[in-house]
Amino acid sequence: MNLIHVFLASIALNAFFFLFAAVFKTDVLTDITYSLTFVLLSVLLFISEQPAYLVQILPLVMVVLWAVRLGGYLFWRILHIKVDHRFDNRRNSIIAFGSFWALQAITVAIVMLPVWAIMRSRGNAASVSVVHLVPALVVYAAGLIIEAVSDAQKYRYKISGGSSFMATGLWKFSRHPNYFGEMLVWWGIGLAGMTVFSGLYWLTLIGPLFITLLLIYVSGIPLLEKSADRKWGDDPAYIAYKTGTSILVPLLPKKARA
Repeated sequence: MNLIHVFLASIALNAFFFLFAAVFKTDVLTDITYSLTFVLLSVLLFISEQPAYLVQILPLVMVVLWAVRLGGYLFWRILHIKVDHRFDNRRNSIIAFGSFWALQAITVAIVMLPVWAIMRSRGNAASVSVVHLVPALVVYAAGLIIEAVSDAQKYRYKISGGSSFMATGLWKFSRHPNYFGEMLVWWGIGLAGMTVFSGLYWLTLIGPLFITLLLIYVSGIPLLEKSADRKWGDDPAYIAYKTGTSILVPLLPKKARA
C-alpha cells in the first residue's frame, strides 16, 4: 500500500461521511469518523504489508487502542451535547463544512506516516525486541493515560454542572493536558519507528511533528484559548489561572513553584 493509497483511502472515507453529515446537517459523525479513519488505515496497512515482527505489529495495536478510546469518548459526548458548536458557522455551507472534512482527511493521512513506514520497513525489524521499544511504550502509555484522564475529568466536570473554566485535576497543571497527551501518543509511535527507520523513512516523522504544530498553532490550542478569553477574559480568577498555569506541558502552578 503506497502513500497515494493511504491518502486516497482517508479522503474516500471522510468524503462518504461528509456527504451524510452535510445532507442531514448532523455533527454526530464528525469526530467518530476521525478515529475510524485511523483504525481503517491501520487495518488496511496491516493487511497490505503483512508485518511479521513485533515492531511492525505494535503500531496497529497502539493506533487502535488510542482510536477506540478517543472515538468512544467523543461519540458518547456528542450524543449527549447533540451539537458541536465549532460548526455553527460552517454547517450550512458546503465549502466551509467540507473544508473541515478535507483537512481532517489529510491530517489523518499525514499523522499516519510513521505507521505506514514502520509496517513497510523490513531491514532490521527482526532484531528489534521489547527492550528496544521500552522508550516508545513509556511515552505512548503516558500520553494515552494523560489524554484519557484529562478528558474524563473535564467531561465529569461538565455533566456535574460546571459552567466555568476547568482548573482542577490535571487541568490544574496544564490548560490543555489532553492535547499534551495526544502529542505524546504520536511521538511514542514515532519513537517505535526510530528503531527501524532508514533513508527517506526518517521523513515520516513529519507525522507527529505535524499534529504537534497543528494543535499548538492552528486548530487546537489557539481556538480554545480565544474561546476561553471571550467567555472569562474579564474574570480575575481566570486571569490568575491563565497567568499561573502552563499552556501545555503539565507543571506546578507558578505560585506553587515560587
